[in-house]
Amino acid sequence: MTIRTRILLVYLLIVGGGFYYLVNRSVAELRPRYLESMEESLVDTVNLLATVIERDVGDGPIDASKVNQLFRSAFARRFYARIFSLTKDRVDLRVYVTDERGIVLYDSILPSDEGQDYSQWMDVARSLKGKYGARTTRTEPDNVESVVLYVAAPVRSVSTDRILGVVSIGKPTASINDLVNAARRRVMLAGLAGGGLIIMVGVAFSIWIATPVARLTAYARAVRDGRPAELPRLAGREVGELRQAFEEMRAALEGKAYVERYVQTLTHEIKSPLSAIRGAAEILVENPPDEVRVRFIENIRAEAGRIQRVVDLLLQLASLEARKARPDFKAVDLAQVAREVVDAAQPAAQVGRVSLTLDTSAPTACRGDAALLAQAVSNLVQNALAFTPAGGTVVVRTSSSPDGGARITVDDTGTGIPDYAQARIFERFYSLPRPGTGVKSTGLGLSLVREIANLHDGEISVTNRAEGGVRAEMRIPIHRAPV
Repeated sequence: MTIRTRILLVYLLIVGGGFYYLVNRSVAELRPRYLESMEESLVDTVNLLATVIERDVGDGPIDASKVNQLFRSAFARRFYARIFSLTKDRVDLRVYVTDERGIVLYDSILPSDEGQDYSQWMDVARSLKGKYGARTTRTEPDNVESVVLYVAAPVRSVSTDRILGVVSIGKPTASINDLVNAARRRVMLAGLAGGGLIIMVGVAFSIWIATPVARLTAYARAVRDGRPAELPRLAGREVGELRQAFEEMRAALEGKAYVERYVQTLTHEIKSPLSAIRGAAEILVENPPDEVRVRFIENIRAEAGRIQRVVDLLLQLASLEARKARPDFKAVDLAQVAREVVDAAQPAAQVGRVSLTLDTSAPTACRGDAALLAQAVSNLVQNALAFTPAGGTVVVRTSSSPDGGARITVDDTGTGIPDYAQARIFERFYSLPRPGTGVKSTGLGLSLVREIANLHDGEISVTNRAEGGVRAEMRIPIHRAPV
C-alpha cells in the first residue's frame, strides 16, 4: 500500500467518519425537533382555546352546546395555504372538551365519543390535577407515522380558579412527515455533496503530501541509474531539509563512488599497455638489432596511443557525467548531423570495403548540442563499421519517432551481439573483439553515447536484427524548450 493511499484512508477514516456521524445524527434528529416545534405550538393554541372557553362559561359548568357552536364554524372553514412543500385547505386539529370528571362533552372528529370517560387519558388526567398534560397515540398500532400528538389545558372558573374541565387538541404528525422527508432528502443531498468534496479534498491532500516523496524517489532512482536529474524544488521547511539531505547524500556517494570506480577502471585498462611498454623498453636497453628495435618502438607508440585514447575518453565521459545542468541547447537538424558524420566516415568504410549509405527521409529538428550529437552518431557509425566484414553494408537513417522525437538508427550486417554480451554492451571498458583482427577497443564508446543521450533526455538502444547484424537507435526529444 502506497503512502498516498494510507494518507487518504486515514483522512477518510477521521474526517469522513466524523462527517458521516454528523450527517447521520442530523437526519436522526429531524423528526424529534419537528415534533418539539409542533408541541410548543400546540401548547400555545390549547391555552388560547382554554381562555376562550373560560370567558364563555364564566363560573358555571361547561355547556356542550355552546362549545359545539364555538368550534363548528372553525372546522367548516376552507382555505388554501402553501407551506413550503405542504399544502393545507382545512383545519386538521382534533379538539375535545371534557368536564371536571373527564367525561367528553364535545369531540370535533369523533362525535360518537361524546359521553365517554377520558379521565384515564394522560393529557386529561394530568390537566385535571393542574399539571401539564400531553400524550401521543397511534391511530394504527403498527404504523409509526400514524402518531397523533395531544396537548391539554385545564378550563378554570373565572372567579374561583376551580378546574371546570379540560380542553385537549390533537395534531396528526402525518402532516409533518412530508416536511421531515423533504428535509431529510435535502440533508442527505448536502451530505453526499459534502462527502464528495471531502473525498476530493482528501485526494488532493494525499497527493500534496505524497508528491514530494514521489519526486525525491524519482530523483534518487535517476541518480542510481546514472541518468541526468535535477533536484526537485519542494515547498516546506521539513521537505526542504529532506531535499538538501538527499543532495548532500548524493554528492557524497557519487564523489566517493566516482573516484573508486575510475581509479579501478583506469588502473585496469592502463596496466596492460604499461606492461607492454616496460617490456619493450627493457628489450631496447639491450640494444637489439635494428629491425627488432623498430618493431618495439612501434609497440611503444601503439600502447602509448592506446593509453592516450583511454585517458581522453575517460576525461570526456567524466565531464559529461559531472554536468548537473544541461548546456544551452539550440535547434539542431539531426539529419544534417548524420550527413556530416557519414561523409567523414566514408574513407574508413572504403578501406574496410563496407557500403556506408545515408537515408534522410525528412528533416528531423530537435534541441541539443550539435557537437555532442555528432560525436554520439560518429561512435555508433564507427562501431558498425568495425563489426561489419568486407562486402557488408551500414545504413544510417534519420526520422521522426512515433512519440514525437528525432530518431537516428544505424543498421549493419555484421556479426551481431552474442547472447552473453547483450546485458553488458553499455558497461565501461567492456568490449568485444573485432572480426578478423580480434583487437578490442577501449570499451568506452557506447558509454559515451549513453551519457550524451541522457544529457538530451533521450534514449539509446542496441539490439540484434532479425535478418542479421545490429541496430543501434538513439531517440532525442524533438521539441525541447531551452533549459
